[in-house]
Amino acid sequence: MPDVFLPLASDGDLDRLLAASHAEPVIVFKHSESCGASWMAEASLTAQPPPAPVHKLVVQRSRAVSERLARLLGVRHESPQALILVEGKAAWHTSHAGVTHERVAAAWGRLRAAHFAPVTA
Repeated sequence: MPDVFLPLASDGDLDRLLAASHAEPVIVFKHSESCGASWMAEASLTAQPPPAPVHKLVVQRSRAVSERLARLLGVRHESPQALILVEGKAAWHTSHAGVTHERVAAAWGRLRAAHFAPVTA
């Protein structure tokens, strides 16, 4: 399986993503290494190229960052969980069987169209 994920492992990483979400929607994937459903969600996310980088937070390795993310965004922790950040807030999230490439890509596209000016060449 190709590695399409960028690490989200520190408070600094999280702060950069929150800031970046003011320019474009940011995808976060909260993954549990001990959960079969999480491995299935990861496989779905990597089945096709994602519409944008996916920032992977491994909850066993970065528990404090995971808790901070939940607290800042007001979204209860679950894993697997996918969130899309827009303007420093959770504009969309899903968990467990809802974490699929199709759902994440569709939500990202809708949020990008709704919140950000189209890119012109």
